Amino acid sequence: MTSSTRFGSLLCASVLGFAGVVGGATTLSPAALVRASGAEPAAERVSVGLIELKGAPAARPNELAWLFGSGDEPTLRQIIEAIDGAASDDDLGGIVIRLKDAELGMTQVEEIGAAIKRVRAAGKKVQVFAEGYGTTDLILGSYADEVIAQDGGAVSLPGLYMEEMFLADTLAWAGLKADFVQVGDYKGASEMMARSGPSPQWEQNISQLLDSMYANMRAPLLSGRKLTDSKLDQAMEVAWMTDAKDAAQVGLIDSQVDLPLLGKHLESAYGAEVAWKEDLLTGVDGPAMDTGNPFAMLALLSKQPDHKPKSPTIAIVHIDGAIVDGDSSAGGFMGGSSVGSRTIRNALEDVRNEDQIKGVILRIDSPGGSATASEVIWQGVRRVAAKKPVWVSVGSMAASGGYYIAVAGDKIYVNPSSIVGSIGVVGGKITMQGLYEKLKVNVVGRGRGPRATMFSSVVPWSPDDITHVREKMTETYTLFTKRVTAGRKGINLGSTAEGRLFTGNKAIGLKMADEVGGLEKAIGDLAASAGLNDYEVMDYPGPKPLGEVIEDALKGFVAAPSVRAGGGSGMELVSLVREIVGQRAWKQIEPSMTGLMQMRDEPVLLISPKVLIVK
Repeated sequence: MTSSTRFGSLLCASVLGFAGVVGGATTLSPAALVRASGAEPAAERVSVGLIELKGAPAARPNELAWLFGSGDEPTLRQIIEAIDGAASDDDLGGIVIRLKDAELGMTQVEEIGAAIKRVRAAGKKVQVFAEGYGTTDLILGSYADEVIAQDGGAVSLPGLYMEEMFLADTLAWAGLKADFVQVGDYKGASEMMARSGPSPQWEQNISQLLDSMYANMRAPLLSGRKLTDSKLDQAMEVAWMTDAKDAAQVGLIDSQVDLPLLGKHLESAYGAEVAWKEDLLTGVDGPAMDTGNPFAMLALLSKQPDHKPKSPTIAIVHIDGAIVDGDSSAGGFMGGSSVGSRTIRNALEDVRNEDQIKGVILRIDSPGGSATASEVIWQGVRRVAAKKPVWVSVGSMAASGGYYIAVAGDKIYVNPSSIVGSIGVVGGKITMQGLYEKLKVNVVGRGRGPRATMFSSVVPWSPDDITHVREKMTETYTLFTKRVTAGRKGINLGSTAEGRLFTGNKAIGLKMADEVGGLEKAIGDLAASAGLNDYEVMDYPGPKPLGEVIEDALKGFVAAPSVRAGGGSGMELVSLVREIVGQRAWKQIEPSMTGLMQMRDEPVLLISPKVLIVK
């Protein structure tokens, strides 16, 4: 096969992640590791591959990867393909996965861990090395033969902790009134703004989800580290913040090695001289352009990406971010990406019309968003499915509108810790008359028409208004459940709908999904089902020309200063919030934040809150 998240929830949004402390990274080349070890050459030689993981793996190639390559941003699929390549490489005796400030989510660990298992099943060793280990780093290590820490490095495994902010009293103090209606007792997306604390239903919903996530966090550690529940509890008591020596004593890591002596340590483990094979991710980043040639640079502005399959192909259509009407954006209101129904429909039509595309995988990582956009995308998926198989692979989340789209697929794959469900609807507005009065701002509203004041910023909803909103939302909920029952035969909405959230491993038994497995498994199984042995994998929506990327970037740059907040630009405020919560948490907060801001324009949304775990 070839391949062409400490900060409470802000508004209704929160984020799922794991606690961890990671030390700084030292740089030594593989050859230098062996030279610095001072090891005597062994009688035999074994070739060991290196894979370095830095930061957060990308979901798909960046916009200009077709011109400049992926650089230091390999996709999750490229990482897994490199690991799988090691499994089939007869010249390799094993691999070392070096974590250099890696930022891995739990579902990413589960997918990489499955690939590590395949390498070990092929009779090869897998070792993980890091200067410091956080929770997801330790979980990744539990899939390997050996977990090696830098001597003296930090190790942290404190568990999971969640905070939610409830802002109803704050809004009332500020003179704001939140009018929200939700269909689904367990939905919860409006509770942080509309309530002073969780409802009994939301408490039950989020607590059971946290229980499932905690169990999924522990399972690989129990199995891979060969620990009992009591031993793991004891280890966590010690390792909420500790060093490599104590972590080894409680069974969380195997070895403590100073980085320059890693080569010597590996020779002892293999009983042979180690011959390093350079980073196995090198060479997967695509073409490189001569940026020093001005004529070549000018030519790039008119160059069009070649994104047409030349041989049998599996297409991956990415739905990652808040779902909005219109075009997708690489920089939404909060600075992150959004998924536009128009962009996805165009991509789906491209996929449908390409005869070389023999099957489609929808890769979904979304908390939902616009109800109308979700329906438009659902229709597009079914249009493709009438012509060729469409399967679904869920990353970290397919909730609310994301799950709405997922049920359009013929088969749904989930990771154990994927979050699915939130079959419910929420809508509302915040009235600011009290705030205007505090600020001595006199707002005079004028309207014509029987429902002209529905979205007034100063007139709250009347009981009659709320009745009309609930009727509209009930229609949307009815359509949502109709889509679910049509796509998931035998599902019991009494135990799965009304906003309930589930982890992927529980979703299987509830008939909300079909099989546990990551993106690579979904691709492989679909290819086998289609009778494909040799095939390409292509990502959609396709890449943009350089000129269009520059134009989009300039639009955002020029527009940003016009949004004022407290004497500075709105983007400065966004940057401040991002700095407070940290980049890792921000990446998970942003999609929900973007979705919630849609309530300025749309009364009805299919959106799910996310969970916040403190670092």
